Amino acid sequence: MEGLGINVPTLTAQIVNFAILLGLLYLVAYRPLMRMLDERSRRIKESMEQTELIKEQAAKAEQETEKRIAAANKEGLKIIAQAVKTGEDVRQKAQGAAKKEAGTLITKAQIEIQRERDEAISELRKEFADLTILAAEKIIDRSLDKEAHRELIDQVLKESSRLKED
Repeated sequence: MEGLGINVPTLTAQIVNFAILLGLLYLVAYRPLMRMLDERSRRIKESMEQTELIKEQAAKAEQETEKRIAAANKEGLKIIAQAVKTGEDVRQKAQGAAKKEAGTLITKAQIEIQRERDEAISELRKEFADLTILAAEKIIDRSLDKEAHRELIDQVLKESSRLKED
């Protein structure tokens, strides 16, 4: 090998030195570097897992929020429907009461009108009876001449008109 320009003891020494250097680098640099890279890889993986977990939690929270909003909308619509129904019930009760009161007032008015009509008829009958009696008295005092009879009725009517005016 010396013919090739290779010195065996130097080659052996260089191989031993290279192996020692490789062992030292392995112990001093490679292991800590690999540990550091493994640690970094582990942290990145944990961060990604946490990110996925947070995304899932956010999606669940969003779904829960949508469910709550939908429930609140349903509840709001239910309350509005109930308020409308209550308002309608109150309106119908008020209409019923008003119709009942109007019916009562109409009945009272009809009774009052009938009473006043009866009183007016009664009063007219009394006046007619008085006029008839008065006319009969006048007729009896005079003869039964048709012309005199008409004059007498006209006179009684005029007198009764004057009496009413006074």
